[in-house]
Amino acid sequence: MIVDLKTALEEKKRYQVSPGEHAIATGDVVLTTLLGSCVAACLYDPVNRIVGMNHFMLASRKYIPENRPFLSEAGRYGVNAMELLINGMLAKGAQVENLQAKAFGGANVLPALNRLHSQGSVGEINIRFLRNFLQRENIPLKSSNLGGTQGMLIHFFSADYSVYVKPVGKGLSSNIAVKEQRFADKALEKRERKAPEVELWYPRR
Repeated sequence: MIVDLKTALEEKKRYQVSPGEHAIATGDVVLTTLLGSCVAACLYDPVNRIVGMNHFMLASRKYIPENRPFLSEAGRYGVNAMELLINGMLAKGAQVENLQAKAFGGANVLPALNRLHSQGSVGEINIRFLRNFLQRENIPLKSSNLGGTQGMLIHFFSADYSVYVKPVGKGLSSNIAVKEQRFADKALEKRERKAPEVELWYPRR
């Protein structure tokens, strides 16, 4: 159990994960990200001691139905983000049957974008997708801090798979919202160009 967070962060190698990115690591490291409406899946294989984190938003002008999160452009984007992370971990030696998850983010910090949709906030859709994905792939969700109205800073420690969460104030949450809006707009632009889909595969359970 890490007691002194500041000292632990100073002593360990740290990787910052930005929107649309993911990171995979072995050894004693920390994966860090700042979340608003986006969600982060923190995956780990405790047998082979491999960890990974992604940071994504389901960027689409159409929300996905309540129980069908994979049958839309938004769903395909989310599946791609998850499979990039899982495939990368398997390439490092992780095994699908060992994977466990912790999930964070999905706050309601994008009220302007939320008005474009009818099935909940952007954060709620991201949460719904991530929960459904993990359930479909039989990856246990061991803990989570999802929803709310504030952004959060998270640190994922590979040493014991603990995740430290620090809520951020309204001012920083607003800044996060602006950056996430830009990220969503760019993702929409790329999708509208109809770039070829990349299909990634890993062994299903």
